Amino acid sequence: MSVKGIVTYRSAGSSKITLLDTFEIFNGILRKKVKKLKLYAGDFVEGEVVDNNFVIEKIQQRKNLLNRPPVANVDNVLVVNAIKNPDFDNFLLDNFLAVYEFKGLEPVIIFNKTDLLKDDEKELLQKWMNVYKEAGYETIAISAIEDEGVENLKDFIKGDISILAGPSGVGKSSILSRLLNIPIKIGEVSEKLKRGRHTTTAVTLYRFNENSFIADTPGFSRVEATYFMDKKEVRLYFREFLRYSCKFPDCTHTNEPDCEVKKKAVKRGEISCDRFKSYLKIMNYYWEELEKIC
Repeated sequence: MSVKGIVTYRSAGSSKITLLDTFEIFNGILRKKVKKLKLYAGDFVEGEVVDNNFVIEKIQQRKNLLNRPPVANVDNVLVVNAIKNPDFDNFLLDNFLAVYEFKGLEPVIIFNKTDLLKDDEKELLQKWMNVYKEAGYETIAISAIEDEGVENLKDFIKGDISILAGPSGVGKSSILSRLLNIPIKIGEVSEKLKRGRHTTTAVTLYRFNENSFIADTPGFSRVEATYFMDKKEVRLYFREFLRYSCKFPDCTHTNEPDCEVKKKAVKRGEISCDRFKSYLKIMNYYWEELEKIC
């Protein structure tokens, strides 16, 4: 009888399949007719269990595929940041958001380490949360160390395949340990989860809340949107820009006349100056008048 599962571990030479009804885990074996197809963590598969192996007969069509780490069918990318330790870098975040939008993924902005913030820093946190909420993003503030806000995060991504992403040092491992209910000290997460012991191509989806899965990504100190897309495409992945119709349909919101975004929305305060500054920086364009407005 055919059963359904999800690939929860994938390396160059092996895979593990978790059944979607009982959550039992089996070694994956590709049937000859699908051996030529590439298999990724996150793939939904159909097949049968034979001698403690899941024989894969069909790989369902993917809705998306992330490259780093290679995971299919991702519902959310949890882009983790901190206001301090390390200091918040909105330009890096704006590049992250554009890249994940380009890949067709839904970014969710997580501000971690709220336990470190003094009153003035809490105001700064609120400012940035408002900037991204107004841009159209879900934003969640948590303290993984104090276990504050993590249950809200669990509820938000329940039933989804999610990815943790963000710069190094923002606490992705701490969040992962809280989601998986592993009460461990910082720096011990990789050891407890046995990460880093396989090849660099190995990817594991960790299960929590029954049918919820999450994977980690490497920490990044730098991400450039124009590495992934043409400069002229960047405007399409600042989602608040899409609310406006410029005179020219291919307007880059830089030097064109009658630009609704640059000359009206930014001036009226409908688009964040900080977000627009990031956009102009990505485009390597300087608009002198922006300094007078913002």
